[in-house]
Amino acid sequence: MVAAGECIAVMRGMADCSVHAIVTDPPYGLGFMGKKWDALPPGREWAEECLRVLKPGGHLLAFGGTRTYHRLACALEDAGFEIRDTIAWMYGSGFPKSLDVSKAIDKAEGAEREIEADSRVVPFGGQTTSCATCGRTRGSQAGNCRCDTRGEPATTEAQQWSGWGTALKPAHEPIVMARKPLIGTVAANVLEHDTGALNVEACRVATTDDLNGGAYSAERKPSDSEWVAHGGTIHSSTGREYEQPAGRWPANVLLDPEAAALLDEQTGELTSGANPRRRGADTTRAAYGEFGGQEKGIDSGGASRFFYVAKASSRERNAGLERFEARAINITEGHGRGPVNTSKKSDGGVRENRPRQNTHPTVKPIALMRWLVRLVTPPGGVVLDPFAGSGTTGCACALEGFEFVGVEREPEYVEIANARIAWWASQRDDQEVLF
Repeated sequence: MVAAGECIAVMRGMADCSVHAIVTDPPYGLGFMGKKWDALPPGREWAEECLRVLKPGGHLLAFGGTRTYHRLACALEDAGFEIRDTIAWMYGSGFPKSLDVSKAIDKAEGAEREIEADSRVVPFGGQTTSCATCGRTRGSQAGNCRCDTRGEPATTEAQQWSGWGTALKPAHEPIVMARKPLIGTVAANVLEHDTGALNVEACRVATTDDLNGGAYSAERKPSDSEWVAHGGTIHSSTGREYEQPAGRWPANVLLDPEAAALLDEQTGELTSGANPRRRGADTTRAAYGEFGGQEKGIDSGGASRFFYVAKASSRERNAGLERFEARAINITEGHGRGPVNTSKKSDGGVRENRPRQNTHPTVKPIALMRWLVRLVTPPGGVVLDPFAGSGTTGCACALEGFEFVGVEREPEYVEIANARIAWWASQRDDQEVLF
């Protein structure tokens, strides 16, 4: 469950080498909502405590902001962690928080613009699309996007800088993958501490495609002698038949459903399969005859099929919080929270005003956190989240069967987190929880 307090102080009371993994979403240091706790990303002192409580070879996964991720990674490395990789969490719900330079020039000059609707934006009917003007995701009710009231530049200088801004649309958050140094080899460390490796098999990207005939198929001949002797079906050194993989090898890119749809829209239909003109295929065919999977593509679809897509229920953030009062809060859209009902701000940003029980501003999808904790935690292992927030990591651990230790400094979020974790723990049946 989640304990109240400052994470460094709480971790100092924990035993050395007492947790198998740390999976957390710390402050990004962006001054989010003017909160003091978001002045800087966690630093070296925090990283040193994480290193101490982790078992040798234990992994740490921590989200970061694109502007401040380097500080987080450097703090971990300076504390003694090995930086193993960076995972990109990509989402389609970000909103560009950019200053309109042309408008700013007119405002500085005291020039008034004549405001009129942007005729280039057409009604969007029943489809969910992104506004061509501001990039904002538009919902299913007919009408023009509410941001399309820009007006024409009123001064010559503003006209010169029309179309210029100060920021890109946020579409990903980096996740640092760090590991506490091993003791000895990977094999020795795993046998002694149950840590040091990634659970690739449990995190494969599910697919119904036939992977055996593709370019990375097990049926591709391991060597000429094995191919000739065993016809490409039985490996000579193991005596085992090649089997269909459980799924695609997990990548260091994760998508939400909207990002997956946008990616597939860009790539269109793709077909996998080895090119028969590569790797001397004609020579091999002439010597040994035809061999499977090299003549044509085996599977097809959009590019998103190669990546894990974290699908989230629209109700999951408030599940288990029925006794809590629903409150409307105002927060800037972002941090990969998914599509939300928003209203316009005067500076061009958006505010969320939907009443809800879970008032935490940056709630990650449970499916995303389940994949992350499953990747780095051995069966029955202990996961620590020093910045537990509303407890999503704990919910993921409850569903995956891991022990969980959470720390959160805000009493309001501690109560929410424990209620959510308890509810999700009661739902665990080794299947996806559906609403």
